[in-house]
Order: sequence, then C-alpha cells, then structure tokens
Amino acid sequence: MATIGLTSGLLTSAMSMTSVIGANEKIRMGFIGLGNRGTLLLNWFMENPDVEVVALCDVYEPYTLRDRSKVTERYLEIGKVPKMGEDFGSKVKRYTDFRKLLEQKDIDAVCIATPDHWHAIQTIAALEAGKHVYVEKPLTITIKEGRAMVNAQKKSGKVCAVGLNRRGSSIYQHLAKEVQSGIIGKVTTARAQRTSNMYPNGIGMLQPEEPPKDFDWDMWLGPRAFRPYQYNIAPYFFRWWKEYSSQMGNWGVHFMDVIRWMLNEQAPVAITATGGKFAVQDDRNIPDTMEVLFEMPSKTIIKFSIHEASGGGAISGGEVELHGAKGNLIADQNGYSISSAQPGQFQTWNTLVEPIEKKLEGSAEFGDMGSKENSTGNLIRNFLDCIKDGGEPLCSLEEGHRSTSFAHLANISLELGQRIEWDAVNERITNSEKANDYLHYEYRAPWRL
Repeated sequence: MATIGLTSGLLTSAMSMTSVIGANEKIRMGFIGLGNRGTLLLNWFMENPDVEVVALCDVYEPYTLRDRSKVTERYLEIGKVPKMGEDFGSKVKRYTDFRKLLEQKDIDAVCIATPDHWHAIQTIAALEAGKHVYVEKPLTITIKEGRAMVNAQKKSGKVCAVGLNRRGSSIYQHLAKEVQSGIIGKVTTARAQRTSNMYPNGIGMLQPEEPPKDFDWDMWLGPRAFRPYQYNIAPYFFRWWKEYSSQMGNWGVHFMDVIRWMLNEQAPVAITATGGKFAVQDDRNIPDTMEVLFEMPSKTIIKFSIHEASGGGAISGGEVELHGAKGNLIADQNGYSISSAQPGQFQTWNTLVEPIEKKLEGSAEFGDMGSKENSTGNLIRNFLDCIKDGGEPLCSLEEGHRSTSFAHLANISLELGQRIEWDAVNERITNSEKANDYLHYEYRAPWRL
C-alpha cells in the first residue's frame, strides 16, 4: 500500500477511527481545495440537509476565509474566482495545510478538489486517517498513483467516490444498458471532442514573479519540482501545464469514461496520439491540437480530439457519438438521438433500427435551466448514501482510475511520438520499456508514494 512521507500522525489505523453514521445523523465534512470547482462542490454538498461543514482548507487564504474582497485583482481578472461569501462563523476550522485538517477527529469525510498532482497524496492520507473521500477528476497525474489509491481504499474499507459526473446522469445510465443490449448493433467507432479556440494568445506569456503574500506557492507545488511562481500557472491555468494537468485529463477523461462505460470496456490495448502546439502563442507546454486513437479489445476504435487552435469538428447535437453496424447514437446529458445506418454497397435493407429522439424533461433544450438535472449533485447524494447505507459509489476509485488511465496513455504516446501497446492487467506498456518511465515520476521531498 502507498504510504506518505509525513510526520503528522496520519498513519493511525483507519479501523480505530471508524465511526458508524446513523441514517438521521449529520455527515461532518472537510473541504480541501476551494477554488472554482471546489466552491461548486462545497455548495452542492451543502444542499444536502445531512451535511455539516466543519473544516475548510486551501493554500490561498481568501478562499479559506471565503472573502472575495481579499482576492488579488489579477485573479479576479481571470473570471474564475468563485463568489464565496458563505457565512460559516467561527465553528468551522480553517487550514492552509491539509494534514492538519485530516488530524481533526470529528471529520467523517473530505471532498478533494485540488490540482491533479495532489489527488493521490491527499486521498491516500485521508483514507489512512479514517475519512471517506470524494475526489475530483481527473483522478491522478500518473497511472501508478491510481493503483496506489485503489489499494489504499481497499485496505481502509472507506467509501471513495470520483467526480466523473456523467456517472450521475440518468441519460447515460439508461444508454449504458441500451448500448450493451445492442440497440445500435456492434459499435465499431466512437468519438468525442474538446473544442475551445484559444487563438491567438491562449493563457498568455509571462515571466516568473512573486506570488500574492497569502498564497502558499511551495505547498501548491507539493510533490512537483520547485519552480518560480507565474500568474498563468495558478490558481486556474495549471490545466495547460503537463506537470500539473492536461486537457486530455481535464476533458478527455469525461468522454472516455462515458464511452467505455457504454461499451462495457475497461482499457485500450493500443494508443496512438499525435499533435502539438500549432498556432496558439502562449506559455503552455501541452498541445493546442491533438488527435488520439484508442484501440479497444472488442474491436472498437475510439477517437478523441482536442481543438484549441480552431473551432471545427464538433459533434452536432451532442458531446459523444457512437457508430454501430445498425445505427448511430449521439448523446449528451440532456438527451440522445438514434438514427439508422444507411445501406452500403451490395446491401438491400432500408433501415435496421427505428429512429429515437429523447430529451431529459427540464433540459436546456426545453428552455428550463432551473430544473436541468445536476449529475454532480446526484454523485454527491450517492456518495453520502453509501457512507450511511453501504454499497459501491456510482463512480468508484477503480472506475475513475481506469478512465483516467486513457488520458495518461494518450499523453505518453504523444510524448514518445509512437503507438504504444497496453497490458491492462499488469498496467505496463509492452512495446516500449522507455514508455514505462512515464507511469510515475519522482516526488519532491518530503512527499512520497
């Protein structure tokens, strides 16, 4: 099992800290990471009457204080600073170091919404401290981290859910059954795409400088190598730096998760990625253009595209598209459509499936945003119910790990400039020993896995 190089007493036996939560009792929650996504999660958790917020933690003090007036003006200009302003009073404890939060014995569960490179360390530490965990996607920054997290959860016996929100979508829950039952026949290809034209300046080009005085930059970096602070890395722009995230991880994991779920697939057998920084002039070190092919064991090819230097190629009417021998499916969280495949050469049939058009009641298409389904809210409610009643969360650590692995394998293929072959059982790349060097990296002291 993974261990953490800390001296804060977090390695206390999880069993000794276990408490049984009754059906009518409050679940006492701590929140680690309170920026843009963390605040959304905080507010969605608070919508549940059986949740009590008891602790907040962030490396940026205004986020922990929930005081927008103290946020530096340069952060406000980004447009991703949460509104905040929640009145928790003095009863809620506040921290800049998550290890101190995890020592708080009255916390039953934590929500982790920090940058990707922190998820493994914080999740494992929370499990070892006897806490249940809800952790945001993408689950990890390396494949080795994901397996360590799964092993830690099994040893702890705690509930751990991953925020791949489409698992909470009633549309996709329905389609996972329908596609596997053969509604469009054998699926031969599937695709999804992230389109966000960031030409010409992207995240900009900046020089290193001092961070705001109330921002703990060294703690933000954590296990990653030290580098000077830049305003286009943190708090939000880290998703365009491969050391801390990637757009394959940020967006690709969502779509690869829902496609492999509908196909009842676990992992690809081969991955080919190509792309680069083709047009956007900024400091990013990930591609603005990327195309990935995943070859699946069931003889299906999944394609994922990243278009951040153009606006073309999006899927009309949805976010994912599956092509079957009998019909085609286009879907998103608001609904789906199925159309019959057209006969090709030498075929005499007219249609093989009846057209279907289904929209979720109250979806955006009907102009009723107020009642649009909150799939993340559904995941959160399911997580809380699992804590109280037992059972497997809608998106377990194993599922989150498998879906996040798609992103890491795509990034490894791109880094090496070659097609790689994947052994999902042993979690090794079989046609390039050098490629296996990218399954993890050496943490900066004192952190270790």
